[in-house]
Amino acid sequence: MGITSAFFAATSGINATSRALSEIGNNIANAQTVGYKSRTVSFGDLFGATIGGGGTSSALVEGRGVRVLGIDPSFTQGSLQTTSNSLDLAIDGDGFFQVNDSAGNIFFSRAGQFNIDSSGNIVNPAGLQLQGFQVDASGNILGTIDDLVLSTTQQVGTATTAVNMSGNLNASEPVLSAFSTAQLLADPSSTSISQFSTGVRVFDSLGVGHDLTVYFSKTANNTWQYNVVAAESEVTVTAGNSDATTGNALVARGTLGFTTGGLLDTESAITYFNTGGTGIDFSNGSTAAQAMALNFGTSVTTDSGTGSDGMLQQGSSSVLLTLSQDGFANGTLTGTSIGEDGTITGRFSNGTTQNLGQVALTRFINPDGLQPIGRNLFIQSGDSGTPLQGAPGSGSFGKVSASTLETSNVDLGDELVNMITMQRGFQANSRIITTTNDLLGELVNLAR
Repeated sequence: MGITSAFFAATSGINATSRALSEIGNNIANAQTVGYKSRTVSFGDLFGATIGGGGTSSALVEGRGVRVLGIDPSFTQGSLQTTSNSLDLAIDGDGFFQVNDSAGNIFFSRAGQFNIDSSGNIVNPAGLQLQGFQVDASGNILGTIDDLVLSTTQQVGTATTAVNMSGNLNASEPVLSAFSTAQLLADPSSTSISQFSTGVRVFDSLGVGHDLTVYFSKTANNTWQYNVVAAESEVTVTAGNSDATTGNALVARGTLGFTTGGLLDTESAITYFNTGGTGIDFSNGSTAAQAMALNFGTSVTTDSGTGSDGMLQQGSSSVLLTLSQDGFANGTLTGTSIGEDGTITGRFSNGTTQNLGQVALTRFINPDGLQPIGRNLFIQSGDSGTPLQGAPGSGSFGKVSASTLETSNVDLGDELVNMITMQRGFQANSRIITTTNDLLGELVNLAR
């Protein structure tokens, strides 16, 4: 008690301001650290024994200084900085990335610096693996969360099952005289055989591409026949449906009927010219009898459709507007992109895309309660609450920005002002000690 208590009060002030200066220095040192969140020191006063007065209304409580109550992180949003790495990720809003080590330990971070390791895992600079929602073989996103791996370097080829086209057939074309299959195979592009044609590349079960040509011939008013011709060396057809000289083979045939208004009215069943008449037999060891639906739109009578969304017979010119098919060759992964919802889409050399996974975010009821462990990482604590996981952009979760990093949220101006304030506090507490020492010296001198 007495004057010496000033020593202890001032010492507590020096300790507290020193601790605050340490945190300020840490903030300034991490002003360029990706995803760093600034921290501030909270102070609380200290009181000791009562001085004089026995009643509660007149009792005096002696101040004993200050103490550090806690260190509070600030999870305000940092600025977003564009980078050239497509796997650099920034969270715009609430949430943390979850990263695991090889032992299964779970960590959380706002720093989104990621790359690919030798096993195809998406990892941060410390080698921790980014977690996300998995996908099935078709690219459908599942509800299970595990390591995100980009090891799908190849995509298996898929056989064509449907060819879709839309366009217009010249209504002014004359009706052609009947022609034989031999005449067709000898010169299918002759004006006496066909009046319009289009090529389409299809794929067999081995992912091998084959070029087919569809020839259209007007066989009666408002009636057109289409003949599908392939290379004779690539298919197997029944006798009389191939020409070794020209290298042509007839693999399928059908007819289209139109209304007097030029709308698609009827479609015949496709006739195949393989053994059994069930599909196209490619002669390279792929699945035999590959059936392919040729879709020319929803016909009025056959499909109970409008007849206007596919092939029409109007005007005085023939034109193809759209052409697509659902098969593709095998392909290798050439690149990835990540959307705002965290979906990782792979681009393949065969021109297709497929989902490879989805980045998962984790949020907490009290993120201030997370325990920092260094390296831009946090771990769950009793104060943070239970982690909640979800997809970016859903509910309260923030969105993900690819080729972007979240910079430190340290405000250097504020930190420098706080540093000066704490410096003055440190100096003032030091002066209390020197002044108290002088006063004690005077008391000692009284005995002389």
